[in-house]
Amino acid sequence: MQFWGKFLGFFIGYKFLGGIFGGILGCIATHFLIKKIYENQTINSTFFTGKISRQSLFMQTTFAVLGHIAKSKGRVTQDDIHLAKQLMQRLQLDENNKELAKRAFIRGKESDFPLRQVLQEFRDGCGKRSDLLRFFVEVQMQAALQDGQLDPEEEKILYTIAEILGLSQFQFQQMLAMVAASQRFRSGNFDGFYQESYQHQSNNNYGYQQSNQTSLKDAYTILGVSETDDKTTIKRTYRKLMNEHHPDKLVAKGLPPEMMEVAKEKAQQIQAAYDLICKSKGWK
Repeated sequence: MQFWGKFLGFFIGYKFLGGIFGGILGCIATHFLIKKIYENQTINSTFFTGKISRQSLFMQTTFAVLGHIAKSKGRVTQDDIHLAKQLMQRLQLDENNKELAKRAFIRGKESDFPLRQVLQEFRDGCGKRSDLLRFFVEVQMQAALQDGQLDPEEEKILYTIAEILGLSQFQFQQMLAMVAASQRFRSGNFDGFYQESYQHQSNNNYGYQQSNQTSLKDAYTILGVSETDDKTTIKRTYRKLMNEHHPDKLVAKGLPPEMMEVAKEKAQQIQAAYDLICKSKGWK
């Protein structure tokens, strides 16, 4: 739809504004028009009742599925509730959204929670945008791995989530390994002393200052590359991941602005992993 919309914009611009330059202006104008329509579009949700924004759908689905995963182990523990509250605080939700998140988490714990229906509505609501859907899966994986272990029932639900949202079994296993490595990279749960202090650079690049004992193996896993890959392959993969996790782009596609910090942190980890690999290889 976007392609044909931009093509039509180019054609109209070319015809009525004159020449290639007019076509380019028409294409640009159409791009921003489509973007605005997409951002303002509401989603008709049968589970969350009525029409809601794409960003509200993302936020509520996130907490409903978190509640479902927490319940999968048999009962919801205080740690699970604490984790959900921590995420609410981290996202700096206002009182209205905090109440919606709590309600969604509680509904997710119910025994008759329609996981497949909710996720299918979510996938359709996101316009099946793969980068936004992958980010959602990553958030759920991060939450499940927060305690340092993955219960078989949690893994089963995570796989169901990934499958419904369009990931293959290979993509699921690769992403799970990447998220687990990212957790270790961030918290330092591996052999050797690890320290990190990251900062937001003024030019919007994200970087970590870290000790020389950071796990290089985890850095490769975070990027989904191997030590034997050449510079071109690793650089291409790094750029693709940075593009997929660009906070502004994700927000424009439906990620709640409150989750921008989560996206920034992920971008920081990708940048840190790439920098470490380059340092170890002597690349500039």
